[in-house]
Parts: sequence; structure tokens; C-alpha cells
Amino acid sequence: MKRLLMLLITACLAGPVLAADTKPNIVFILADDLGWQDVGFAGAEFFETPHIDALAEQGMTFSAAYSGGPNCAPTRACLMSGTYVPRHMIYTPGGQSKGNIKYMRLLVPARNRTDKALQKQAALQFPITNSLDPKFICIPEVLRPAGYTSARLGKWHLGEDTQGFDVSSANGKGGPEGSFYGNVDVAEQLTDRAVKFIEDNKDGPFFLYLTHWDVHSPHRSRKAIAAKYQAKLDKLPDSARRNFNPVYAGMIEAVDVSVGRVMKKIDELGLADNTLIVFTSDNGGLPSVSQLDPLRGSKGSLFEAGTRVPMAMRWPGVIKAGSSCDTPVTSVDFLPTFAHLAGAALPTSQPIDGTDVSPLLLGKPIAERGIFWHYPLYLQGRGLDVKTPDGKPYSWRGFPSTSLRRGDWKMVEFHESDTAALYNLKDDPGETSNLADANPELAARLRAELDAWQDRTHAPIPTLPNPECVLAPLGSE
Repeated sequence: MKRLLMLLITACLAGPVLAADTKPNIVFILADDLGWQDVGFAGAEFFETPHIDALAEQGMTFSAAYSGGPNCAPTRACLMSGTYVPRHMIYTPGGQSKGNIKYMRLLVPARNRTDKALQKQAALQFPITNSLDPKFICIPEVLRPAGYTSARLGKWHLGEDTQGFDVSSANGKGGPEGSFYGNVDVAEQLTDRAVKFIEDNKDGPFFLYLTHWDVHSPHRSRKAIAAKYQAKLDKLPDSARRNFNPVYAGMIEAVDVSVGRVMKKIDELGLADNTLIVFTSDNGGLPSVSQLDPLRGSKGSLFEAGTRVPMAMRWPGVIKAGSSCDTPVTSVDFLPTFAHLAGAALPTSQPIDGTDVSPLLLGKPIAERGIFWHYPLYLQGRGLDVKTPDGKPYSWRGFPSTSLRRGDWKMVEFHESDTAALYNLKDDPGETSNLADANPELAARLRAELDAWQDRTHAPIPTLPNPECVLAPLGSE
């Protein structure tokens, strides 16, 4: 504790810097598909997350935390490599658009296309991969020279390469391979292995990457837990029920119990003062079960509900208990931040797009910067409505687009029409009012910044029209 007090004094005198010789243990706990308000500290009214809330109360919450992508694989690649999506070229699981091809204005790879010639033409426009290239230097490979032992427990979703982890298990019992969606025991099994890893490496430093399969569909939980939430739901008046799902609530509880067990073990071993714990989600939630209002979109969308996630960090003696941060942070920030805390060198063989956000842990500011997202495909769901020839509604949650957040402002560039919308997230978190025409100079400046980022990262922008599209030309509807 005395050493950490000196760190804080040094930081106050010399600026927001954490000394590299601290080499804290780093525990990163990632939920899958957990919506931004699906935990207590973020406003959940039905779900119960006492342990996650305790972590938040003992540390710092982040009101503007973002995933690197709108779904799981791109975010995990951003997190591990510190690079934005266009650089690692993982855009979505499966690498193809999903939805009705007739409503796609641009020609892009699509799951349901039967015309092989068109599919080949679409695929030739830009590369897409489903695995993180081993050439990328990832967090455990960065930390290893600084003396860290690393474990990856749970969902990986980035291919066969283990990227420098000393321990890798998909379910806590076996090796790195396997899929365990909907397994009601896997959260406990992963936590058993995580606790053992902490015990085995208590002399540290260590990096634990605990990535839960919950709360991804199929939604399943232990019957007794689901029954508890069903009873709770039955007591609510109809006006208060909304889309509360007892099984989904049970899955959230499984993650919460895991967080509690990890925190308890760290505290029992006397490691709390030298351990940074991060809890967050890999993308936004599903509208069927998550509490997303007032945000627009959902998982798979570059609108806010697709990328804004709950996040809290605890590091007693360094992070002030009960503190909060409204500075935007995103997945690519973790690699440079962890490298700085560990006194490790950043990779020189790849660009690092993230920012060291460790000053925020001390309540100090970082320079304002733009945060970017890119998605060149289509994905059916709530978000962007189109008018079909038969008059029936159809909506894309993901569509070819690029987005930027800088300060309170958010810009979304629509590649179908080569236009951009501008939103003030402070006044309009639901992204309902396009203010581009009312703020032409700001809109032009952010559009130039966004386009320059696309050039710098070689972000692929589809331009070929889809000959199978049956929609009326843009502007004629």
C-alpha cells in the first residue's frame, strides 16, 4: 500500500503516469453479448449482479465504454492486437452478410447468395478473414518479456493460434478447442480453472483473460436459478415487465457469481492492491432480452446500442473507489494500456491504434481523440429501415458503414449513398436527430477525419451495385 501511495503522489507531482515497476496482475473478464444496461451499476432493474456491482463500487465505472466491433470476433481481435478492424480484417463471424439479398444495394459477400459468379465477384473486392493472423503480436506476447504468465479461459473466436498464452482452455477442463454456447455448467468450470490459475501464480505477475460464453444464445440457465427469476417476474405488474427473461437473467447471474469468486480469491491471497480487474462485454446486447433503450440499434450495429458496453475496473489504492469516467474508451486501448502498466515494449511490427488510458484510472484526462468503427457488410435486424416494393418493413442492424466518435459527437457514414449523419450523443443518445445540415463546418471536419482514417487503415468500402437488389433507387422513395 505504501508503494502505491508513492505512485499516486508521484503522479500528482509529475503528471498522470503510473510507474512501470508496479507490474500489476491483470484480470480481464469478458461477458458475451451483455447489453450496456444489463448490470446493476449501469441501471439494470430486473437482473441481479451484486458482485459486479461491488467491483464497480470498489473501483471506477465507464459510461462511454465501447467494443471495437459490433459483434464478438472483431472486438476480440481489436482487444488482443490493439489494431482497428480494417487492419485485422475480421468483420463478422463467418465473414458474410446475413439477411435478404434483394434488399442489399451493394454487392458484398452474402450467406444466402446462390449465384456463384456474383459471390466470387463480391469476394474479390476486399479480403475478409475469420482468424487472427499469427503475425499480430497480442497482449500475452507483449507481457511475456515483462515476466507475465498468461491464461486464456473461455471463448476465443480468433482461430487456432493461441497467441502466446501459457494456458488455454475453452471450457476450463480441456484444451483451447470447442464451442460451449448454452452450456449451463461452463461458467462455473471456467471459474474453477481461473481460481486455480490465480493460486498457482500468486507470486505473479499474471494476466488472466476470462472470457465467458454467457450470455450468448442459446439462452439456457440452471433450472433453479431461472425459476427464481420467473417468480420475481410473476410478482411484477404488467406495466413493469418489459422484455425481462428469467433464463437470460440466470445467465447473467452465472457471470456475476464468477466475478465474485475471482474477486474473493484475489482478496484472500492479499493480491488486491496489486491487481487490476476489468469487467466488460464484447458488444451490445440483443433487443429480445437486453435493456437497450434509449440507444439505437443492437448487437451487430454501429449505432450506439451495438457498440456501447458496460465496463468497470478495480485496483484498490490506485483507482478511487466509487469513481466514474465519461471519457470514451474502446477495445484497442487495452494493449497499450496493459503494456504501459507492465513496463513492456509495444510491438513495432504492427500499428497500435489504441491509446494508453491509464491516466484515467487516476482521475486524470487523456487527449481527446477520434474512435472509429467499420463494417462493410449487411446484417438483418433493428437499426436502419428500408422501404420494400411490397410495402412491408425491413431493417438492417448492420449495413456498409463507418462511424466515428469524437467528444460528444458521433458521425455515421452510409456507404450505400455516400452520405453521413451527425449526432450529438450528449443531447441525443438515441441518434434520432441528424445535425449535419445544422453544423456544416463540424460535419465537414469530422467527415474528413473519418475518410482520412479509412485511407490510413485501408478500410474496404464496397462500391459495386448489387444486381439482385429490388429496392427503388435512393432518393426516389
